[in-house]
Amino acid sequence: MTDAPDGRPRPADQWRHRGIRGLTIARDASVRGWRWWARTWDRLVAELQDEAPVGSAAAPSPSGPLVEQRDAPRLIAVPARGYVYSFYLRATFAWSSPASLRAEVLSWYVQYFQPNAIQRLTRIAADAARDLPPHRAGDLELALQQALAEDPVWHYQRGDIVITCRPDAAVRLDERIMPALQPHVDRLVELEYQFDEQLRQARYAEELSRQWVTLLGAHAEDQDIADAREHMLTAQKDAARWITELLRRHTEHPTDAVTAPPIPPQQTRETSTPPNS
Repeated sequence: MTDAPDGRPRPADQWRHRGIRGLTIARDASVRGWRWWARTWDRLVAELQDEAPVGSAAAPSPSGPLVEQRDAPRLIAVPARGYVYSFYLRATFAWSSPASLRAEVLSWYVQYFQPNAIQRLTRIAADAARDLPPHRAGDLELALQQALAEDPVWHYQRGDIVITCRPDAAVRLDERIMPALQPHVDRLVELEYQFDEQLRQARYAEELSRQWVTLLGAHAEDQDIADAREHMLTAQKDAARWITELLRRHTEHPTDAVTAPPIPPQQTRETSTPPNS
């Protein structure tokens, strides 16, 4: 019998069960430890070879050179004409290297060269902003983009390593000048809306005249209908001239475009419906 008279296992059986359980735990721990060491060893070897770890969980390596994008740590201020107000640039730099570098190595070179790139961009923007009034942020951004397009890639070298940089920048107005510009911008928005409304009416009048001319052409034998058709042809030509005049005045004098008459003068005294046949 394996049990004592009181029903408990014998001491020898207890020690045997404890020994088997301990061996099982030690075996499982050894297997898990071996697997962890195997994965760590493979990862270490791959890093030393400058390659990604091989395995089902490894992400595929991107094709082409590694690119790191960095924003300038703060807005770049360049003075406008008069040196009272400033323009502010939000700059972004895309860094890469023709050589195959690890991400941490590329980041080190980016940290080393980015102050030089910020200084170069600041000089270019300052030269373009020096003769611009402080409310012409759009003109500065256009001039800056043209300057960067002429030399889109900047090269920096340290030893045998060459790093390339593609800068980009967006221009913001000085916040102190915005309250002064707000009424003028609101007025321009209103004028643009009025111009769009007049242009829409002119095009609608031209399209309506064209439809009436087509409809009346089918009954041109009646004199009254023929007269109405001639009137609609004249109205169509007037509407076309109206559109042309609106576009011309808007191009030459944007703020005066809304002074054009709201409807063609020929239609203020005539009805747009044909007489009964």
